[in-house]
Amino acid sequence: MKKIIFLFVILISGTVAQAQSLTDFFNKSNAFLKANVANGKVAYDKIHSNPQDLKDVLKIAEGISVAKSDAKNYQAFWINAYNLSVIKGLIDHYPTKSPLNQAGFFDKTKHSLGGKQITLNDIENKLLRGQFNDARFHFVLVCGAVGCPPLINKAYLPSTLNAQLEAQTKKAINGNFIQVDAKKKRVKVSQIMEWYKGDFKTKDSDEIDFINKYRNEKLEGKYKLSYFTYNWNINKQ
Repeated sequence: MKKIIFLFVILISGTVAQAQSLTDFFNKSNAFLKANVANGKVAYDKIHSNPQDLKDVLKIAEGISVAKSDAKNYQAFWINAYNLSVIKGLIDHYPTKSPLNQAGFFDKTKHSLGGKQITLNDIENKLLRGQFNDARFHFVLVCGAVGCPPLINKAYLPSTLNAQLEAQTKKAINGNFIQVDAKKKRVKVSQIMEWYKGDFKTKDSDEIDFINKYRNEKLEGKYKLSYFTYNWNINKQ
């Protein structure tokens, strides 16, 4: 009986410690982003001169393990881990003009996160897009470039995640993500919708339907869709 109780205490202690680590990660992520992000731009010069806060929060992220079944915590953790790791990758090669200046930035360089050695592309495509059918991920995963949706100056949290996903998607669709010429019935959108076309379509709807779901001023009638060139310059303050 004592052995069973002892094992139970160890199990509960491990669960509590894990929950505390996840809470610490969210709190420190929130503080870091609040201090270093404004209007969607990142203070890379400031972070580069003193990267310790970034290192500290990513150190916490190394040992965290969140089950996919715990969907909100899982998604919030990996979204934040992705965005912070992009910043870390740019700081590691700073000064730089673009994430594309580093070969393998997205698909070769591995980051120690969640008990894994994982690339940015695998976080996006295997752990998030590959597990959940939600096109809104594209508006919160920020690749460190001007062409990306803007990075917010707070962490994504499980308790507010759905509202944050909705808000960032609406902001993009009603902002620089698309360019509308109502007279010519033409709409240009970010190449994100070209690269991930399948995420924005279903058997019953197309990209215009997706846009209209979030756009305040609906695109009425038949619009011709095209894509504008992605801006890969670093999203620097």
